[in-house]
Amino acid sequence: MDPLTHALLGASAAHLAFGRRLGRRAWMIGAVAGMLPDVEFFIRSSEDPLLNIEVHRQFTHAFAFIPIGGAVAAAPWLLRRERRADWRPVLGAATLAYATHGLLDACTNYGTQLLWPFSDLRVAWHWLTTIGPLFTLMLLLGLVFGVRGGRRWPAALGIAGALAYVGVAAWQQERGLAAQAEIAAARGHPVERAKMFPTVGNVFLWRSVYESGGVLHTDRIRTGGELSWKPGGAVALAPESSLTPAERANARVLRDYRRFAWFSDGWVARAPAAPEVYGDARYSLSTEGFAPIWGVRFDPGARVPTEWVDFTAQNRVPLGDLWREIAGLDPGYHPLSGRLAAR
Repeated sequence: MDPLTHALLGASAAHLAFGRRLGRRAWMIGAVAGMLPDVEFFIRSSEDPLLNIEVHRQFTHAFAFIPIGGAVAAAPWLLRRERRADWRPVLGAATLAYATHGLLDACTNYGTQLLWPFSDLRVAWHWLTTIGPLFTLMLLLGLVFGVRGGRRWPAALGIAGALAYVGVAAWQQERGLAAQAEIAAARGHPVERAKMFPTVGNVFLWRSVYESGGVLHTDRIRTGGELSWKPGGAVALAPESSLTPAERANARVLRDYRRFAWFSDGWVARAPAAPEVYGDARYSLSTEGFAPIWGVRFDPGARVPTEWVDFTAQNRVPLGDLWREIAGLDPGYHPLSGRLAAR
């Protein structure tokens, strides 16, 4: 999730739980602690382009690290001797706010290693995108009115609203998955695995991705009101066996491919516009086909044979088109049952 939302959630939780004891210090402690786990984002290496994706959302986000992270976040408020009398609520506010970070990230697409070091499983519930204006606004309003009025219930309402938003997202995702299964069945595709990814800033428009026979099929599914869908494209998976002989012969390339496949949860496909790039097929710059936002390129003869390829700067969200899709005004969408019956 974006840093602002992490700060607001951490601040709201700390204000709600410890505002009576700490006053305005509670939300300030919570805001810092809520953002602190992302400090590992700055761990990078020119010799290892994949180091960042390996450690980001790893140890600092894990359940096991919460007591350490809480203590580190509380430390600046405990440096002065006169403040140490309140060390228990200060530590409690920092630890509570720190704990919100990993759980919120697990609600998004990218995955968070909540169980590290016992497991490298990337927990991702795919309910939210990294930017959710309504989700953030509810937390902001609750915190502002709570702090300004010296009351805790507005922050409680903000958190309750955010939780309700997540609940609606989970429900809409289930509706989308049911629609996805119907679409695949109508095509005669046995589904080997499937995911439903949210689109920016809403819970009613989803990117459907499923695998069948080594091919990834993507569609757009609208769950607001009557279920409808917009046919997308298909792209072949790029498993380890699809590496070139030179790439397979290079131990570093082979290891880095496996690391990237782990990061992308096995959703790896070659970019149609740049076949030398192995892309993360969970996300696309295009709403119709597959244009990866990021991926890797290998040069087995180079000293550092792996290059991280990032097309994020090209990512543009056409808000007008997005709104037409959400509102049901895009003519490319068709009622689910009617369209499939016609097929």
